[in-house]
Amino acid sequence: MDSPIDSALFGPSEAARWIAVPAEDDDKYSRGVVGFVTGSAQYPGAAVLGVQAAAHTGVGMIRYLGAGRPTRLVLQRRPEAVTVAGRVQAWVLGSGQDPETLDESTRGLLGTAMRDGVPIVLDGGAMSRRAEATGPVMLTPHARELSRLIPLAVEDILADPASAARRAAADLDATVLLKGHTSYVASPDGSLLRVRSAPSWLATAGAGDALAGILGALLATHHAQLATDPTVLGPLAATGAVLHGLAAEAASAGGPLTILDLTAQLPGVVAALLRASPDILAS
Repeated sequence: MDSPIDSALFGPSEAARWIAVPAEDDDKYSRGVVGFVTGSAQYPGAAVLGVQAAAHTGVGMIRYLGAGRPTRLVLQRRPEAVTVAGRVQAWVLGSGQDPETLDESTRGLLGTAMRDGVPIVLDGGAMSRRAEATGPVMLTPHARELSRLIPLAVEDILADPASAARRAAADLDATVLLKGHTSYVASPDGSLLRVRSAPSWLATAGAGDALAGILGALLATHHAQLATDPTVLGPLAATGAVLHGLAAEAASAGGPLTILDLTAQLPGVVAALLRASPDILAS
């Protein structure tokens, strides 16, 4: 195990710099199209939560491809989602999926998305397929999931999450967002960011699905920059963790929260960050 390493604290003022504000000449494609292959017959709600979070973070279009039940639920919640194949500028894959029980259609959709060459958020059951991805990759494990991706025990990861995240980023050649009360974002070049904005009430089912949707929206809205500089995956991952934590704090108000409550708070959180950084709106 590596010795403990320093990490830069990444907070709201830094996150505000990574929010893409639409210009007057933007359209749905220039703002970014995020695609989802998420959810399953067993866990259809993961698809809904991820799409809902992306919509409230801000993106030009959401394209959802999946089995019949999650597709119907996504459309009931977000009728503007497009459910046929087409242009995608970032993918979110694997939330709410068990690779041992996936149907063949979903396996095929995941494989096609992996080969698309655009930035990918690999969550849940898709993280073990990192080697198939041809574009820049962001992984979103918690400690137990990370222990299945690299040869480290959960106890060792929890004892030194910063070093574990950095090792995973190097071993897997991916940006790694190691989730926790304090989250660590490690990049393959060894850089490390630390985010502390999540209340303890956020430890609840569906939180990771929403985070993946937020991250997918951020990648899609920065697709042009990512095409020339994949290293911006690091600050984008940290921005997603900040937005996720601040929205949870607003939804909680000191008590329990639901994940749909969290997603409903995202537009207000984005607006507040931009108001606090008026130079971004003026640029």
